[in-house]
Amino acid sequence: MTAPGNLFAFTEDQRAYLRETQQQDESRLSPFAMHHSEAIYRNPEPIDPETEFYRPAFTRDVDRILNNAFFNRCMDKTQVFPFYRNDDLTRRSFHLQLVSQTARKIGRALRLNCDLIEAIALGHDLGHTPFGHAGEHALSALYREHTGRYFNHNVHSVRLLQDVAKVNISLQTLNGILCHCGERAFKEYRPEPCSSFDELDTLMERCYTQRGASEILRPSTLEGCVVRICDMLAYLGKDRQDALTIGAISPEEYYLKENILGRTNSDIIRNASNNLIKNSIEKGYLAMDEEVFSALLAIKDENWQLIYQSKEAQGVLDRHIDAMMERLYGHLREEAFRGDETSYLFRHHVHSWVMQFNPGYESTDPDDLVCDYIASMTDAYFIALHNHLFPAEAVSEQEIYHPYF
Repeated sequence: MTAPGNLFAFTEDQRAYLRETQQQDESRLSPFAMHHSEAIYRNPEPIDPETEFYRPAFTRDVDRILNNAFFNRCMDKTQVFPFYRNDDLTRRSFHLQLVSQTARKIGRALRLNCDLIEAIALGHDLGHTPFGHAGEHALSALYREHTGRYFNHNVHSVRLLQDVAKVNISLQTLNGILCHCGERAFKEYRPEPCSSFDELDTLMERCYTQRGASEILRPSTLEGCVVRICDMLAYLGKDRQDALTIGAISPEEYYLKENILGRTNSDIIRNASNNLIKNSIEKGYLAMDEEVFSALLAIKDENWQLIYQSKEAQGVLDRHIDAMMERLYGHLREEAFRGDETSYLFRHHVHSWVMQFNPGYESTDPDDLVCDYIASMTDAYFIALHNHLFPAEAVSEQEIYHPYF
């Protein structure tokens, strides 16, 4: 019978094979790429000789992000159209995967570290609230009213990983997540150094206290820069597909006219990726031609007019979400200050899986506890909790959802 230890240990020849494979992978990286050996951790870990060559630093980051309850919940957070019963509409989890796949293709062409790219891409929107940016704006307004601070989903993604779930993630991955926001586009993306967790904490604090600070952050790695631009590439055309699916735009409006990037979602991603790669090979920054950058901005502007301001995207949100968010926030805040452990804040959040990894979490500031809880909710859970706590103001599914049939 084989000894238990031998079932999981490699022979010296096998270790040499894995070591050589890892060295070959690292040797082909661009001089501007980030190496696994450069990963910085707040809590450095001992090297595991049985996994170090097939599960290096940024690969561990990917594993820890994927195997996290906050990632799981992205499956029931919609992007732009939350109140439509339609399985073809983009959920947050698919957006994460689409950003990852698009960014890895570009990263591979530029010989960057695709494991770091994947970690940043899969973690970048973990902190998003239910109901997308509308939910984020509503939660931020309440958080600011009570604390004088801003809520930003990118900052919250970092907070969830390192402060709530207490997952040991590298500085480079967390910086890429913090600096990912694709709402503001740039023709060039040059990394801005962030060499310590103290610097990361300073950037986060700036986002909490200065309006709009999140939008102008630049990642510290080229890998993070790739994810940042791919966040925009991933939603520009896909949001148009979703809008067409629910009838928010017509087929004639879906197909881009007089745009050099093409007419469809696949055209946008392929042509923008090609131009980005063409202008960035063997360079320490990412760049696009002026014509391509202008074309991307034109699509963003058109999406704003056609989609994000449409009644299909905003109608139900405007009528209900702000009021529901205010009721929930106020109710949960009172319970947090009382330390009411019968509250769902404690029963479903603080004393569930979170406390298994973070025993000091219970003493977190009440407003932060409430923000953590609400931001972690799926769309369906948010509505169910609101209706349970406020039956007199409950909203029916018939009232807010466009049904399947």
